[in-house]
Amino acid sequence: MRMWTPAALVAALLIPGGAAFAQAPAPRVPLSLGDAVTRAAERTAGVELAGLRVSEAQARVGQARSALLPNLSAAMGTSSRTFNLEAMGISLPTPPGTPAPDPLVGPVSNVDARLRLSQPLFDAAGYLRTRAAKVAVGGSEAERSVAAEAAASRAAMAYLKAERAQAVLAAREADVKLAAELLDLAETQLKAGVSTAIDVTRARTQKVAAEGQQLVAKNAAEQAQIDLARSLGMDPATRFALSDSLGAGAPAGVGAEQAVAEALSKRPELRQVAAMSDAAKANRRAIQAERLPRLDVVADYGASGLNANDAIATRQVGIQVSVPLVDGLRRESRLAEQDAVHREMELRASDLRQQVSAEVQAALLDLENGRQQQAVAAERLRLAEEELSQARERFSNGVAGNIELINAQQSLNRARDAEIDARFATAAAQANLARAMGAAQEIR
Repeated sequence: MRMWTPAALVAALLIPGGAAFAQAPAPRVPLSLGDAVTRAAERTAGVELAGLRVSEAQARVGQARSALLPNLSAAMGTSSRTFNLEAMGISLPTPPGTPAPDPLVGPVSNVDARLRLSQPLFDAAGYLRTRAAKVAVGGSEAERSVAAEAAASRAAMAYLKAERAQAVLAAREADVKLAAELLDLAETQLKAGVSTAIDVTRARTQKVAAEGQQLVAKNAAEQAQIDLARSLGMDPATRFALSDSLGAGAPAGVGAEQAVAEALSKRPELRQVAAMSDAAKANRRAIQAERLPRLDVVADYGASGLNANDAIATRQVGIQVSVPLVDGLRRESRLAEQDAVHREMELRASDLRQQVSAEVQAALLDLENGRQQQAVAAERLRLAEEELSQARERFSNGVAGNIELINAQQSLNRARDAEIDARFATAAAQANLARAMGAAQEIR
């Protein structure tokens, strides 16, 4: 076995990497529930991706609008070509007694440089396609709100779970401290001759069990910190100092009818479905407008000639009217597709309204149940503490062994867990109610 001298041990502690346990832990980032919700709703990957889809939809508006704006192009070309007159159906007269002329003509050179302009004067379909693209932007913006609400809800639940894990760890630390106190009491009673060795053994067993539960709780708290960092889009190695506690800042009570009405007006999923339905109707109107005539002005200006040196300016200005007649029933199929999309959105909206109502009512039931559980758990914790106090007094007076004391200790352990679970259930129900009402980003 390697022997460490005092100097070598000091050097190992001072040299970077010499001893991992000598490194100071990274500072914890202060974080409140409101900060977690705000960050998740603004900076997580899902929200940023939804924001990019809004930018894509806005870019499609510009693409649709381009059909209504002037189109200017430039072209320049030169060519040299020969022609076969006979292939073109042209025969030259041949005097009697003379050989037939050569039907090959050329080469003929040509140079042409030209600017071409086209501007729609009347294009109902193009105008309606632009309006449909603008309506689709509203759907993308609603989708971003959906992503932000989902991210805020996930962050809130991750924060509450981290708080619960932290509370459980604090309870297990209190259990270890209590077990150490009861072990000291058992040893004192044994020395005084008023208890037996088995009482000390039982107390030591309880202390070891409490220390094992403390290790489990510590691991769970670290896992919860990792999950919280992930929900915020941060480095999983980040650790937080949570500034809120379970049940803090509970909102005032709200009636079921009021909550449902507010949810139906605020849930971004309903706005998204409505926007998609409006987009389908707008696309249908644009397709119908394709049957209308289109009026364009076309013009070109440039230089044309056999050579660049002798090219002269030429121009053309005209009005063009185009009327679509038959496109192989493609237009009718596209209309049928938009009708189906519109009906689909109506069905989704109806089902979503029922789902929202169910989610709100379920969250209200969970919230009321959580509050009732809190009252019961608080009374259970008070009675468990009273039972422990009485059992400790009986054991100290030598009236009973520490079996009663250990039973009371275990009862207090379970009561602490029940009280933490009740507070977490209430806080989680509050977060779920906020999400159901479309107010997850307002959680504080």
